[in-house]
Amino acid sequence: MTVLHEIASGVHVLRHKVLDVTATLIVGGESALIVDTLSTGAQASDLLAAVRRITDLPLAVLNTHHHFDHTFGNFVFAGEGAPIWGHEETAVLLGPQHGPTLCAQWQRSYPELADELAAVVLTPPDHTIRTEAVVDLGGRPVELRHFGRGHSAGDVVALVPDADVAVVGDLIEESGPPQFDDAYPLEWPDTVAALQSRLTPATSVVPGHGKVVDASFVRAQHEQLAALAWLIREGDQDGAPAERVAAKAPFPQELSLQAVRRGYIHLNQP
Repeated sequence: MTVLHEIASGVHVLRHKVLDVTATLIVGGESALIVDTLSTGAQASDLLAAVRRITDLPLAVLNTHHHFDHTFGNFVFAGEGAPIWGHEETAVLLGPQHGPTLCAQWQRSYPELADELAAVVLTPPDHTIRTEAVVDLGGRPVELRHFGRGHSAGDVVALVPDADVAVVGDLIEESGPPQFDDAYPLEWPDTVAALQSRLTPATSVVPGHGKVVDASFVRAQHEQLAALAWLIREGDQDGAPAERVAAKAPFPQELSLQAVRRGYIHLNQP
């Protein structure tokens, strides 16, 4: 049975067994917010059932970014009448122009989920954010902030000030290293630095994957991301092969090589 665990008053977190992805429930006085909706209709339905064991309040959804493991359950919650919040870029990337292509790519990348992914009804956010918005859950305002690009073009963080909780999506990962498939490795450190300015030593930080961490964990991952960005800029200036730069990076070789190649592309765009 899918179970959410309370990490602060009215803030409940699920670590799903598939991909160790997190989903978060924030309960207010009049409504509740689900942050990320998992990978498939079945997963989202289990999540919804777990939510309903905690609250029967009206629901809203936030997508921290567009990747399938955070958004493909949207249609289940939309069927409950939940508005879906997300960054403008997330809405575009899940929309008809790009969504089907990305869905096909993810089916190839995760063949064990291919049938379930094919059955998903792509449902992009219908409430979009450019830089910030506030969702009032009834005496509990939740700040939705886009601090900049990093893991994706549309990373959004949910800040719950009265509980000192930050739900940060894949800007921070605990159970594995950061992923750079369509990331912005040169901008990512500045985005996390802006996030850090909103954390206290006691903040509970819910990463996109893994267990809840604290501000010191975020600081350490920021240092790694900043070191990688510096290596990319230096390597580009020196004309160094991406493989040589990746060998010096603080993340696994394959991921670092992906990051270096993306960084080189960004540095050399006209």
